[in-house]
Amino acid sequence: MGLLLLCNGGFMLLAAVVSGIYQDGATLSIALASITTMFVGVFMMYYTRGHKKEVKQKEGYIIVTFGWIVMSISGMLPYLFSGALPTITNAFFETISGYTTTGASIMDDIEAMPEGILFWRSLTHWIGGMGIIVLAIAILPLLGIGGMQLFSAEAPGPTGDKLHPRITDTAKRLWLIYFGYTVAETILLQAAGMSFFDAINHAMATLSTGGFSTKNASVAFYNDQPMIQYIIIFFMFLAGSNFVLSYFAFKGKVQKVLQDEEFKYYAGFIIVFTMIVALVVYFQANITELTPGYPMVLGKAESAFRHSLFQIISVITTTGFVSADFTQWTPFLTVFFFGLFFLGGSAGSTAGGIKVMRHLLIIKNGVLEFKRTLHTNAIIPVRYNNKTVKEKIVYNIIGFFVLYMLLFIIGALVLGFLGLDFESAIGGAASSLGNVGPALGSLNPVSNFNNLPDLAKWWCGFLMLAGRLELFTVLILLTPYFWKRT
Repeated sequence: MGLLLLCNGGFMLLAAVVSGIYQDGATLSIALASITTMFVGVFMMYYTRGHKKEVKQKEGYIIVTFGWIVMSISGMLPYLFSGALPTITNAFFETISGYTTTGASIMDDIEAMPEGILFWRSLTHWIGGMGIIVLAIAILPLLGIGGMQLFSAEAPGPTGDKLHPRITDTAKRLWLIYFGYTVAETILLQAAGMSFFDAINHAMATLSTGGFSTKNASVAFYNDQPMIQYIIIFFMFLAGSNFVLSYFAFKGKVQKVLQDEEFKYYAGFIIVFTMIVALVVYFQANITELTPGYPMVLGKAESAFRHSLFQIISVITTTGFVSADFTQWTPFLTVFFFGLFFLGGSAGSTAGGIKVMRHLLIIKNGVLEFKRTLHTNAIIPVRYNNKTVKEKIVYNIIGFFVLYMLLFIIGALVLGFLGLDFESAIGGAASSLGNVGPALGSLNPVSNFNNLPDLAKWWCGFLMLAGRLELFTVLILLTPYFWKRT
């Protein structure tokens, strides 16, 4: 954890440099936050230097969860020291929303914030995107600590595909792809007309599927520049797909990508859902409301298609960028998008949510139950990518799904108890747990979470953390038998 704080302090120093370049008045505050964070990190490493460097599964879960919390607490400092977000509740909410790549914000006027603070805000979910712990896996071996236990606890999705026998090399390869995509999107967005500052911030937000924008209107600010939105759509699609598939594609194994069952369904869902939404928007929604203040550059049909595709990919990949307020289209589409809050991107991506693979295996198992009922003595296993899935994994996924829905119901009940109306409560719970960002009701895509009661902000922060770390990693720490000596 001391090592994580050192890394976090280093990233803060980068934000301080950006602040100095733009002379936004927050340079000293961010630098002080960086020095404080690194000092605590060095102290923690020095204090624990004599301890046995062995990470077992139990320690793995503790390091992942508490690592995220420690990072979020230290990540508040630039907001607090600069006065950008003077209260601890708001600063913690914005920070944990960043690290968990939820992208829900409490900032009312984003464009009035210092550039250094906005850059730090984008950095929080760029760090969180691939996983702070996966980053640490590439460094921990320097201290003689193996990281396989951490990867199994943090790896996004039900599989931790290993590209290389050594987990350290896996982490490095994933980060290289992640970094490369970020650079590529920054260059393309700048070429399409964004300023360099806006381009790098939106690139970090896209690849982490975080969704923090430097504009109050989010990506709707660029509604008169379709090319910018199409570039973001393309990279949101990449960020929501399994990063291991990107590695295979770069190695020339394109066939392996095209044959992947989850990828086929992921792409298929996006195509089918986009066509449904585009048709409803074209024939029923008020098309002029899609682009308030901006002309429809390429006509009504293109505008309906672009906004539908943008919002479908944004919600499925849990990025949460906004090009239009989908809750204003039609009541049918409001319910439709609410359902998509539970879908999520691919396993092994930076997306949140339940993940496409889990949905696939639950549906397959459900269909096979009919066969098993008819043929009681037959052994009919679930198959995925032409391989038999172990029963243990199927049970684990069903358990995850039940736990996810239970936590969603409890989450909505708590928000309702704290004063939110029905639509806002269920939307806020689903959005926080799925790391989506925009929700329904008073938390709709063109609003923010600032008007929530303080307790509701802390509760949403807990839901974000549980959702980001795949439920079990966080909830297992709340069980009494986890802490018993074995």
